[in-house]
Amino acid sequence: MSPKVGVVTFPGSLDDRDALRAVRISGAEPIPLWHKDASLHGVDAVVLPGGFSYGDYLRAGAIARFSPVMTTIVEQARQGLPVLGICNGFQVLCEAHLLPGALARNSHLHFRNRDQRLRIEATNTSWTNGYSAGQEIVIPVKNGEGRYVADERTLDELEARGQIVARYLGSNPNGSLRDIAGISNEAGNVVGVMPHPEHAVEALTGPSTDGLVIFTSVLRKLVAA
Repeated sequence: MSPKVGVVTFPGSLDDRDALRAVRISGAEPIPLWHKDASLHGVDAVVLPGGFSYGDYLRAGAIARFSPVMTTIVEQARQGLPVLGICNGFQVLCEAHLLPGALARNSHLHFRNRDQRLRIEATNTSWTNGYSAGQEIVIPVKNGEGRYVADERTLDELEARGQIVARYLGSNPNGSLRDIAGISNEAGNVVGVMPHPEHAVEALTGPSTDGLVIFTSVLRKLVAA
């Protein structure tokens, strides 16, 4: 039986169906999860998708962090459940303190939507073990509050512990400190990425299929466990 990967829908989510589709294409069983439901329905991993949860009022992800489903996700993530946050999902993970730092307004104050070159830095996480260290990939980025920020001590700790998952190559689309495009927690089961791997899973529609490896990586991790 295929591992089950849940995708949460918050009010304002707009990439949840894309994430469910990417999960299916990877070979796992996609399970829709509703933000008001505290149960994860036995899933083996969770994806928090992109969008504008609760309209991005207050701060992006600040309200979604208090959804009933997030209480369960936080508890289980601390016990090892693989969790991926994409764009708005990354913001939610930071607001929930599963990942350090925060996502702020793009430094140029403009929304950016383009295909983006990245370099994979960490391959020891649940979501990136299928890549090679230093591998360059192309997946779309689309955000208005995608600038990763943290104090210097936190940034140095992320560097030292190998928790920087991916960096922007070429032009930095949002002004993220140290060109950070994604990070993980220390255990490697929780990953947040600002670019959208779910939009790069098929040659027909994506700029590449590089994003599919995110989803096959967690599948491989779950099957091996």
